[in-house]
Amino acid sequence: MALDGIFLSTITSEIRNEIIDCKIDKINQPEKDELLISIRGKKNIKLLISANATYPRIHLTDISKVNPMQPPMFCMVLRKYLTNGRIKNIYQLDSDRILCMDISNTDELGFDSVYTLIVEIMGRHSNITLIRARDHKIMDCIKHITPEINSFRTLLPGMEYKYPPKSEKLNPFNFSYDEVTARAKENNFILDKNFLFNVFTGFSKIISKDLFIRASFKEPVTIPSLLHEVEELLNSLGNNKFHFVIYYDGNKPIDFYCYPLINYEDSINKEFPTASKLLDSFYSEKDKQDRIKGRTQDIEKLISTNLDRCYKKVEILNSILEEAKEKDTYKIFGELLTANIYSIKLGDKNVKLWNYYSEDNEYLDIKLEENLTPSENIQKYFKKYNKLKKSEISALEQIKHAEEEINYLTSVLNSISHINSYDEIHEIREELIEAGYIKFKKTKIKNKPTKPHHYISSNGLDIYVGKNNIQNDYLTLKFANKNDLWFHTKNIPGSHVIIRGKNISESDIMEAAILAATFSKAQNSSNVPVDYTEIRNVKKPSGAKPGMVIYSTNKTIYVNPGEIKIKRAE
Repeated sequence: MALDGIFLSTITSEIRNEIIDCKIDKINQPEKDELLISIRGKKNIKLLISANATYPRIHLTDISKVNPMQPPMFCMVLRKYLTNGRIKNIYQLDSDRILCMDISNTDELGFDSVYTLIVEIMGRHSNITLIRARDHKIMDCIKHITPEINSFRTLLPGMEYKYPPKSEKLNPFNFSYDEVTARAKENNFILDKNFLFNVFTGFSKIISKDLFIRASFKEPVTIPSLLHEVEELLNSLGNNKFHFVIYYDGNKPIDFYCYPLINYEDSINKEFPTASKLLDSFYSEKDKQDRIKGRTQDIEKLISTNLDRCYKKVEILNSILEEAKEKDTYKIFGELLTANIYSIKLGDKNVKLWNYYSEDNEYLDIKLEENLTPSENIQKYFKKYNKLKKSEISALEQIKHAEEEINYLTSVLNSISHINSYDEIHEIREELIEAGYIKFKKTKIKNKPTKPHHYISSNGLDIYVGKNNIQNDYLTLKFANKNDLWFHTKNIPGSHVIIRGKNISESDIMEAAILAATFSKAQNSSNVPVDYTEIRNVKKPSGAKPGMVIYSTNKTIYVNPGEIKIKRAE
């Protein structure tokens, strides 16, 4: 991803035009490594700053996020020193990925003071630090760096702030031809796709490769031809000739930049009016899904552990059933010995008897315990038979319960794969508490229940899709009318889908079935079977887990998930 020093310079220019001389109104920290600053000026705007190891960035945003009930310490420190402060300047440090924002405000004693918020966009080393400008004292930082982590550069409240080590690369906005030549000499004059990346700060490998390709059109590639491409790039940006473009591989965004990239000229692309709009589009969904995945890891681990337990249990029970297949043999032995007890003597080790149950008139060689009487040997075989018979009945019952549990846990995993908000994570936790998989913890926070997905069919009928098993039960058992149609993938974990209304057409049925397949474990498959029936035919067995129902008088339709784009209700 090309959020390099060059791209950061365009963001700096954009932000500077919007926030200089504006006041900081609110500061929130929705994530442990992310800030959302509301700024009051000619218009109210929001500045997002993220020190996320995977998606660090700074840009204006229209996205709102839910804040924690208790703000983190760093957030409270920023509120103390920056709230109502006036933004005096924002600048980039030496074309590197470091941005500084100076804010003027009064300190705790009422004196005027200037604070600097320093944003370091450096992958896993990204950080956000607040310092007092007059003495470079660290007020606090979003990630504390102790001497054990970095002995050269410790970032803790009360310490003097040290900038990251200065790069030995050249500043692309201020360099000489001789300096570049000297760097080329150090590299044995090898001019490859990474040459500009190795020479200049702020150049990512992507733009370095792209400018090399441009220069290669005028073979051979020389230092002057490369520097000409650098000049073209900087002149374009200096004249505000930006091209904020995201490049796609199908529907998947793969890269972006503020300058046309020849390397992606055959790719699908989309242009944006500003750098912030581009970054909002490119990162918001990726970042959101990553954070959701991080918050659901413990749930997925819990479910996987319980699924492994169920699979092992079924494996053991199947081995018991395999062993129980011998029970009828022991019964026959017992009955043959009973019928021939007069011919068996104490001390016999085996006896050969005619099997009158067999059509082949065969003889069976039956082993005996020489220390047992004939009667005791008979009882031994009947006990074996009864034990295996009881084991078989018990194993079949336990396999049924284990398979029901596997189906339930798999359905929860399917719900997790379709999560789009933190509230939905909370609902799944509540469901697992209700089902007894998570110990109940009393919390002061009571989240508002989320609503099922709501779609409108092409004929204007309402279609509802459950997000989790609690919602599935609600839709099927409480919300739906007895004549509504109910949909679910056949023998595949998935959401309950309800279509409401009269005069339901074939196209309505097809669209509801596609939604059922899309929100199921078979979402990436084709020709998925979906059962549908009237709600009156759907029942919940007593004691069944959330979302588990039985149904009858159903029809089956085969569909491809996501084949038709169905309108989402507002």
